[in-house]
Amino acid sequence: MTTLLEFKQVSKMYGADTKALTDINFTVREGEFVSIIGPSGAGKSTLLRCINRMIDASGGEIMFNGANILEFKKRELKRLRTQMGMVFQHYNLVNRLSVIENVLHGRLGYKSTLEGVMGLYSKEERLQAYSILKTLGLEEQVYKRCDQLSGGQKQRVGIARALVQKPALLLCDEPIASLDPNASRIIMDHLRYISATMGITVIVNLHQVDTALNYSDRILGVNRGTIVYNGPPSKISGEHLSTIYGSEWSELQGELEVRDAR
Repeated sequence: MTTLLEFKQVSKMYGADTKALTDINFTVREGEFVSIIGPSGAGKSTLLRCINRMIDASGGEIMFNGANILEFKKRELKRLRTQMGMVFQHYNLVNRLSVIENVLHGRLGYKSTLEGVMGLYSKEERLQAYSILKTLGLEEQVYKRCDQLSGGQKQRVGIARALVQKPALLLCDEPIASLDPNASRIIMDHLRYISATMGITVIVNLHQVDTALNYSDRILGVNRGTIVYNGPPSKISGEHLSTIYGSEWSELQGELEVRDAR
């Protein structure tokens, strides 16, 4: 498989003395499903947001399709972000607008400012948006306002908005953190399906260890801004998880045991 993304010695400083990421190195291949796990405050969200430069890394190189995106200027950055869909924990939808209007916002990166303000979308773009919503099981909600949807439905709208960009890479920042177990499973099933059938690379931040183990091709374990595990779910051990989560691991073990017992 071709390498799509590569981090080389990437670091991120906040202020003079707060290091969020230290010498991060990893590669992601086209079509891979990668989960980033680790305790709260470990740097997972910072790492993910460095990929599309919502946060600017302080040093190193982030290579995407062979180009160092840290050198990109404004116009190149706009083009880059059309290739990277983003799915947020809290959906980032416009609640007063309809489902399909929110999805079409994913095309704004391809529009001039005037076209964006006037909401000028082609028939082809509208058909594409509808097709994606149908794939995600939302064909009956197309014209509903987003504030009438459940959390799981809102997240599927967020995924559709990202997919209408026709991205090479889908970045998901804690996409199931606000959802109940059933809605979480539906979202993860859709993300796995997208990766497997559309060839889209998926990188997802997860707090749920069992979910990461069940859905990922590869896991990146982050602790205190460094990668302490990089490998397949099948090779991850209790010792690895203890290194990733530190003192939180005993609490997480208890949660996993409770779920397994159900």
